[in-house]
Amino acid sequence: MATKTLTITRVLDAPVDMVFKAWTDPKQMAAWWSPKYFTNPVCELDVRPGGAIRIDMTGPDGTVYPMSGEFKEVEAPNRLVFTAIAFKGADGKALLENLNTITFENQGGKTKLTVHVVVLKSEPGTETALASMDEGWSQSLDKLGALIKSAPLIIERTYNAPIERVWSALTNPDEVRQWYFTDFKAEVGYQFTFTGGKNGKNYVHLFKITEVVPGKKLSYTWRYEGVKGDSAVTFELFPEGDRTRLKLTHTGLETFPASNPDLARDRFSGGWTQIIGASLRAFLEK
Repeated sequence: MATKTLTITRVLDAPVDMVFKAWTDPKQMAAWWSPKYFTNPVCELDVRPGGAIRIDMTGPDGTVYPMSGEFKEVEAPNRLVFTAIAFKGADGKALLENLNTITFENQGGKTKLTVHVVVLKSEPGTETALASMDEGWSQSLDKLGALIKSAPLIIERTYNAPIERVWSALTNPDEVRQWYFTDFKAEVGYQFTFTGGKNGKNYVHLFKITEVVPGKKLSYTWRYEGVKGDSAVTFELFPEGDRTRLKLTHTGLETFPASNPDLARDRFSGGWTQIIGASLRAFLEK
């Protein structure tokens, strides 16, 4: 009998780092792993070569389907290879074992996700699982897509500059206007606007500062005049020796009209990648 294999490709509207994390953060993986109507009350991931995997999938009728495995390769954020073992027999030996290779490829701020499954072992009694494997993976990836769509957009970058320097760049109006599209005062309650767009269509951006923790955190709301939806942006700074890691979180993107491509998640992902990955970096490290 030929070895059963399966390959599925999806393009997800989120950056590679974010999708990779959905596969390696136990809390996120528990939210989407397994077919529709299944839950994962136990999800333990030791994400390193040789690290163990344990997931207890629970069906709609309450039946628990334990799964174990081991990470073989971890190349963040581009590749994961791991085994999945299920359906142990009376002697405790596995009846079904798969080798899963997952790749994550950047496509203009989106992620091309490829899942390749090779069945290494299948004993009598696993026929139903094998027959439903394609649909099971498809449903799991549907759940992953829904999770990604509603999850915050998170982008992190590390700069060759101390926190004081980065904080000044984020909050000093004279410095902000050199790398950002507008300046503002880092004062809670301060409101500012910006008008801009592409292809002749402009939007009035409306912002309001909601939190300022000197040297650590800056937050403000982000919405558009005459457009449904409310979002929020947070910059957080973390020291890493004489360098600084910046974590940007943009929540609420799913509240903007899905029918408007100008407000699609990949536009924000690409924009923020350019702003904090290129413009701010160039300003700080010049």
